[in-house]
Amino acid sequence: MRRTLAAALFPTLLAAAAIAQEPATATAKFVGADGKDVGTATLTGTKTGVLIEIEVSGLPAGQWVAFHVHETGTCDHTTGHESAGGHFNPTGARHGYEAENGPHAGDMPNQYVGADGTLRAQVFNSAVTLGGGDNGITGRALMVHGGQDDYSSQPSGDAGNRLACAVIE
Repeated sequence: MRRTLAAALFPTLLAAAAIAQEPATATAKFVGADGKDVGTATLTGTKTGVLIEIEVSGLPAGQWVAFHVHETGTCDHTTGHESAGGHFNPTGARHGYEAENGPHAGDMPNQYVGADGTLRAQVFNSAVTLGGGDNGITGRALMVHGGQDDYSSQPSGDAGNRLACAVIE
C-alpha cells in the first residue's frame, strides 16, 4: 500500500517542484534603432540575482553607454523603442545609484563600447530574478542607450536615445 501511494504521488511531486523553480536561463535578441538585429543576451538566474551576458554591435565606438532593464517587453524601433516603457521599478524607488532611495531594480552600471562599436559585457543584477513574481524580468526588455547614465537624474539618468532593445524570453 505504501509503495503504491508513493508511486502515485511521485509524478505529482515532480510536477510541483518543476513549477516552483524559476527558469535557469533566458535569452534576448537586440534590435537596433533601424529595426535590424544587432546582438544577443544570455541571462542566467542564480540564487542571488541574474547574470546578463551581452554582445551588441553598431553602437557609438569608444564610449560609455547606459544599460537598463525596462518594464515592458516590446521593442518597436519605429517608436525609438519607447514601447519598452520606463525602467523596471517594482518598488517605486528613485532612479540611480547616487539617488536617495534609489536605485530602480532595472538600473545597472554603464558599459563601455569598444573601438569596433561592439559592447561585450557580463553584468550582474542582484535586484531581479528570472521568471515571474514582483522582481521577475522574463517578458521585460533590456535596453542600451546612446549616452551614459548619470546615476541621479530622474526618472532615467539622462541616458540619451534608446539604441538597442531586446525582449527577455
